[in-house]
Amino acid sequence: MAIWQAVLLGFIEGLTEFLPVSSTGHILLAGHFLGFESPGRTFEVLIQLGAILAIVVVYFRQLLHIARALPSDAVARRFVWALALAFLPAAVFGATLHAFIKEVLFETPMLICVMLILGGIVLLGIDKLDLSVRYRKASAIPPVRALGIGLFQCLALIPGVSRSGATIVGGLLLGADKRTAAEFSFFLALPTMAGAFAYDFYRNWERLHVSDALPICLGFFVAFVTAVAVVKLALDFIGRHGFTPFAWWRIAVGILGLLALTVHG
Repeated sequence: MAIWQAVLLGFIEGLTEFLPVSSTGHILLAGHFLGFESPGRTFEVLIQLGAILAIVVVYFRQLLHIARALPSDAVARRFVWALALAFLPAAVFGATLHAFIKEVLFETPMLICVMLILGGIVLLGIDKLDLSVRYRKASAIPPVRALGIGLFQCLALIPGVSRSGATIVGGLLLGADKRTAAEFSFFLALPTMAGAFAYDFYRNWERLHVSDALPICLGFFVAFVTAVAVVKLALDFIGRHGFTPFAWWRIAVGILGLLALTVHG
């Protein structure tokens, strides 16, 4: 794997992981057109750890506060319980369908392009809805509603849907405002991405070679730095502009991908 490819894919991962545009879809399409494919998709999975670390760094104080408050604070315990429930559906379905997702869905770029376009249309529609707001803090979302968001997250097992996009849409439909839905999606990314990373690493670690170390480290570092910047800026941007810019981004990438597949395959 060329160094520039590792840097480019790391940048794409960090830029798109926490935006409702599908980081997996972007990474897989980029790899397809670059002619790059790691064994078992290990590179693509391992560099996600950089994005996970970005969330830990940006939200370190809040995470530390929650951890310290768990023994005595009912609100903190309810929030952790809500995140656990939201994580559960994707964990179950992801483990059950792992082989099908990796061997079939991940290998179908046409599907990814179509899902990018359809997801963009959904975001355009969501942005125009006058939804009632009940929750203006991520910690205020009750466990039952969080489980509903977790069910929406299962849609992101289809590459091109977007984990953050699915959970944000779920949060909006279940009563959160735009900023709160996005922030809950950020917190939910921690167990979801960490679980996916651990499971994939366990299944594919034997495929890794010493020669993979440098590109993986570079991809990890670039993904981390880029994701830190995105997480710091994303909430304010979404609060001001909504999801329409991301919707058109998705539609444009999907259409360009379909055109490229038609011409080059």
